[in-house]
Amino acid sequence: MPGECIVETVGLTKEFKGFTAVNNVSLRIARNTIHALIGPNGAGKTTCFNLITKFLQPTSGQILYKGRDITRTRPHAVARMGIARSFQISAVFPHLTVLENVRVALQRALGTSYHFWRPERSVAILNERALELLEAVGIKSLARLQAVELPYGHKRALEIATTLALEPEVLLLDEPMAGMGSEDIDRISRLIKQVAKDRTVLMVEHNLSVVANLSDRITVLARGEVLAEGTYAEVSNNPQVVEAYMGTGHG
Repeated sequence: MPGECIVETVGLTKEFKGFTAVNNVSLRIARNTIHALIGPNGAGKTTCFNLITKFLQPTSGQILYKGRDITRTRPHAVARMGIARSFQISAVFPHLTVLENVRVALQRALGTSYHFWRPERSVAILNERALELLEAVGIKSLARLQAVELPYGHKRALEIATTLALEPEVLLLDEPMAGMGSEDIDRISRLIKQVAKDRTVLMVEHNLSVVANLSDRITVLARGEVLAEGTYAEVSNNPQVVEAYMGTGHG
């Protein structure tokens, strides 16, 4: 049900040799919403994101997933629980086909990645599901191409398909629009809306028009702390938020 909290951080803090990158950040991410984490450069967004996805351990504070404390849980275990991350730089196998990339992700989800002796029919079953995922992200017609041949926006769609193969409840997107032109931004925006229909999305994104278009709720970070939280209308009219962006040369 929407509104129920699925991911929560309590007093999350991360220090690097005396520098506090994230300071006492408490977030509540509601189930089946798109929640954006924004802020000027150096605000602590990426560090906060890395803490939630368990690529960094916090100095103090807690991370809860569906009410369970996962603060010390390892990244692969968190992924198995239903939290999957898509990276800022497209992470696909360039010399496998589009279909094979998704199939590898499906094998990983099944725990059969290294079962090369499996009969051909088990691969055929995976092919069927892989094609469904490729259709869902709009690139089924490109299934036989090598990933290296894909335009940038289609590579990002493939990456989202491989992430969806893990069947996550929470999808974490790290700057999904980075390096994209307007046509690709429109395509990936539609895709994010589509995949968010039955799951929760947390994204770090610099493009504020994308944030305005997609987000149900926004948390603004500045100097490692929560500066404001609310709808786009609420945070964009907050004088502190305007000052934080204008003061760092952001529009």
